[in-house]
Amino acid sequence: MRTNTAIKRGPIFTHEGGRAVRITSEQQLRRSVLSCLLFEREFYEDGQAIADRIVATAKLVSPAKVAALAREARGQFNLRHVPLLLLSVLAETAQGSLVSDAIADVCQRADEPGELLAIHAKRLGKPIKQAMTHAMRKGIGRALSRFDEYQLGKYNRDAQVKLRDVLFLSHAKPANDDQADLWRRLALKRLATPDTWEVELSAGVDKRETFERLIREGKLGYLALLRNLRSMMSAGCDPGLVRDAIVARKGAHRILPFRYVAAARACPQMEPAIDQALSKAISEMAPLSGRTVVLVDVSASMDEKLSAKSDLTRMDAAAALASVIHGDLRVFTFSAGGIMRWGDRQTKPVLVEVPPRRGMAGIDAVIKSQEHGGTLLGKAIAEANAIPHDRLIVITDEQSSDPVPASMAERAYMINVASARNGVGYGPWVHIDGFSEAVLRFIVEHERDARQAI
Repeated sequence: MRTNTAIKRGPIFTHEGGRAVRITSEQQLRRSVLSCLLFEREFYEDGQAIADRIVATAKLVSPAKVAALAREARGQFNLRHVPLLLLSVLAETAQGSLVSDAIADVCQRADEPGELLAIHAKRLGKPIKQAMTHAMRKGIGRALSRFDEYQLGKYNRDAQVKLRDVLFLSHAKPANDDQADLWRRLALKRLATPDTWEVELSAGVDKRETFERLIREGKLGYLALLRNLRSMMSAGCDPGLVRDAIVARKGAHRILPFRYVAAARACPQMEPAIDQALSKAISEMAPLSGRTVVLVDVSASMDEKLSAKSDLTRMDAAAALASVIHGDLRVFTFSAGGIMRWGDRQTKPVLVEVPPRRGMAGIDAVIKSQEHGGTLLGKAIAEANAIPHDRLIVITDEQSSDPVPASMAERAYMINVASARNGVGYGPWVHIDGFSEAVLRFIVEHERDARQAI
């Protein structure tokens, strides 16, 4: 029997020992999913444990809500792998159009149907053909029909489940003769070679020539641009051409704020252009009305890397979010920092105010503001309550070591940027999960809806 209610048991605690709040299965699923880079270790839990909890919790939530969350995680929060895990659970617990529609909507890149099948078969411990359901076949077939030759060719590479295997396994039916011909060439391994930087460089084409041509022709995606900046500068690419492409932000709508941080660290030469692009993104955000206080968690647990292959941390993600908040702000960081001695905890402030700068300057100010110690979230909020403001936004992993009071602000938001099991920001708080700027759009829309309801 599925339930979406919190189970009444004894008290629960965060990993640092603070009293946590019991939440519903749906809330637990959201906090585990929307800040999750699947199978990546976090400070308090390993990636497999988080994935196992997502599967177990998803089975307690109605399939319709699981499908909706998968769409939200992919479409609004720009997460790639964890939505596929949700689809796998959905295929096990539901059937029919609920499953096929969700798969067709969530699989937005040509490699994602194959990744879904690999995740599903591994999770069930079955061969792929046996693990697939009729609804999965139908949904994957619909997803395949959306991809043109360039998209299929770009992702037609060596993988656990290759694209041609996906085609055969799904029994997809072409919509017309052109699509039938395209899929026939996919099956026969005769797709046209896509014009991508990976293909060109692997073929030995000059790196500078390749990147400059693709930029001029508008064929280099924005994420690929940001990820290859250092390589481009090393190859002698025209700096003006590259700067113009960064500032133009073509295709930047799917870029998470912390990607700008990674690009600037990899290629400091381009930081002014990156900062200009990030500032442009900020200007497109709706400004928050009234006075806003932002608290950013810079405790040691926030120093955990987002992924094993990344140098970026949860703190980078939190600082990047803080840097794109638009409005009349005061920004503070909090941590136990240099006051780890228990006797000092009630006498020294934990809040450190930083200049409310936008973009890269704001990110640096947050990260360098104080030592990264324990998480005195409760004391930080108590100190913030003494500051005049209309809105409080806390960006944290919620692993407080002290009791967390309610905010005195009329509008109080707790933004969770990690997937730890228990958290404190529920009850009187509007709780939001994720490190995409979608969390800030939610605040704007939430307050607009509240005003219209009056």
